[in-house]
Amino acid sequence: MNPMEQVRISKVTLNIGVGEGGERLARAEKLLEIMTGQKPVKTISKVTNPEFGIRKKQPIGCKVTLRGEKAEEIIKKFLDGIGNKLKASQFDDQGNVSMGIEEHIDIPGMKYDPDIGIFGMDLSITFEKPGYRINRRRIQKRKIPRKHRVTREEAIKFMKEKFKVKIT
Repeated sequence: MNPMEQVRISKVTLNIGVGEGGERLARAEKLLEIMTGQKPVKTISKVTNPEFGIRKKQPIGCKVTLRGEKAEEIIKKFLDGIGNKLKASQFDDQGNVSMGIEEHIDIPGMKYDPDIGIFGMDLSITFEKPGYRINRRRIQKRKIPRKHRVTREEAIKFMKEKFKVKIT
């Protein structure tokens, strides 16, 4: 296979949507910091929704972006927690995959802490091929050609080979 066509993990994003600021958000941030060893970033609401009691520009969650070996380590733990199975519908047309877990204590190595409580979280994996830098660089920025983008089939194949995931 052409080395420029090999799929690789660009980043992994762990997200906890609390829906409110304050103490619950602080506990969610503490949990992400314990899990990843990195300081999480607060996510800000974009719109006001009185039904949920959310105002615009109010912190409502937190997320952490992981790259490299840390990213692969978290993916393996997360997949063990959900039984190493994914649905084909969890992959999008750009080759990204998203999954969720209802309780963080399902992840191996995570214990219940009464100070933190139990949180569910989402994990999103972004794939890329070598050469994606042309999309991010400052000078002579270009779009990624359609034939060089990661497809759903390539992402599924990568997950099967690398992480031995069953796709249903």
